[in-house]
Amino acid sequence: MSDVPVLAPREVAALLERLGFAEVRQRGSHRQYRHADGRGTTVPFHHGRDIPPTLLRQIAKDVRLSLEDFLAARESP
Repeated sequence: MSDVPVLAPREVAALLERLGFAEVRQRGSHRQYRHADGRGTTVPFHHGRDIPPTLLRQIAKDVRLSLEDFLAARESP
């Protein structure tokens, strides 16, 4: 069993915003987030579907953070 959580898309979006990313565009159910330094990623917002661990790892990789650093934003105020 993986210790990587399954998060709702809105939780992933909140983490990205806490890390300084902003939603720059949306195409269908996919929202793109960018940071001022150029890093970016896409988060799918499919109704009733969560972000699985493999996709969460890819989002962390896209924003050039370790999964642990990315998830640490959950605990910060």
